[in-house]
Amino acid sequence: MIRITPQISIDENELQEDFIRASGPGGQNVNKVSTAVQLRFDAAGSPSLTDDVRSRLLTLAGSRATVDGIIIIEAKRHRTREQNRKDALERLVELIRRASVRPAVRKETVPSPAARIRRLESKKRRAAVKRIRSDIPVDD
Repeated sequence: MIRITPQISIDENELQEDFIRASGPGGQNVNKVSTAVQLRFDAAGSPSLTDDVRSRLLTLAGSRATVDGIIIIEAKRHRTREQNRKDALERLVELIRRASVRPAVRKETVPSPAARIRRLESKKRRAAVKRIRSDIPVDD
């Protein structure tokens, strides 16, 4: 079990790892060895997540999430397979941890009368500055 938060933990069987060849610098090692990891997590079908966490997770994942609700994370920063596996898992855990935080509800507020007056005075000053800067018609 992978512990995300005290309430959320994911079974390792829910993760699928595929090893692929990394791109970029690395010489012969990069051409021969599949060190990059592609981590797949089925967020839509995971029994470990609540519905609100699932919807926030898929929103946060953005382009990393497929239409079917599978999150794909590619890790190819490091030279070894183990480091890339660890990196991909850490990134997934951080993504789920961020999705588990419920956003604060915004309370509507009403500006005070003094704040309204300050805002209108500021707008009047700005309008006056713009009026001064405008082209003055030339009388012929």
